[in-house]
Amino acid sequence: MNMEDMIKKYEQTREKYDRVIAHTFNKHDFDLYNENLFTAHSCGIEGNTFSVNDTTALKEHGISLKLHNRSMYEAFEILDHFKAYEYAMQNLNKNLTEDFIKDLHFKITEHTISYRLNANPGEYTTSDMAAGDTLFGDHKKNLKLVPVLLEQTQKAIDLESEHPVIISAKFHKFFIYLHPFRDGNGRVGRLLSNFILTKMKHPLIIIPSEQKNTYIEALKASEKHRDTTPIINYFFEVAIGRMLSEINQKENTHL
Repeated sequence: MNMEDMIKKYEQTREKYDRVIAHTFNKHDFDLYNENLFTAHSCGIEGNTFSVNDTTALKEHGISLKLHNRSMYEAFEILDHFKAYEYAMQNLNKNLTEDFIKDLHFKITEHTISYRLNANPGEYTTSDMAAGDTLFGDHKKNLKLVPVLLEQTQKAIDLESEHPVIISAKFHKFFIYLHPFRDGNGRVGRLLSNFILTKMKHPLIIIPSEQKNTYIEALKASEKHRDTTPIINYFFEVAIGRMLSEINQKENTHL
């Protein structure tokens, strides 16, 4: 499917999704549903074992929740993600700046990064980074490119120069490969991509944790071929798939 057809399918699906799902819910309830779902899956991609139901219960009961076969570390990772998500969604008027992404990183790693690593929340890495079989290059060069990426992305948002999903996906790929923090780059990157989408009045893109390998392969393909098409296509496919799934679930619910 070419990009024009992909965008057309996405917009047709989004129109029905807004009508059948988003606009039929109480806004607070729908926002909470999205927050819990996104948090569970984004943390799950990084290895957190909390299910969506576990995440929802933690949101409701806080740290007083009795944990069964779950660690306090994982609980704090989820709770920190809630804080970062809510901060982002309450500040949709903010521009993409280094101060803003450092604030998000501080909140998303506040109770975990110093436990795992000799690093502080909200601070850029001071050494080169790697994840899995991927080396992210000279960290000093990468950090100099962060404000460039933020400025270019903010300009694209302001001018609406491309489709919001394309802006979000391109930003995501470049942010991940700049890898500016010692930990939390994936969670911050996915949150910022959804910050962009929400800012531009589009639904969240929630990458299922069980699709981790497919997601990483799309990122790798975009980097290898110096072409953002693979991650853009993946973002569209995930977005359309999620919306259709929820529409079908609602339309096929029987008493």
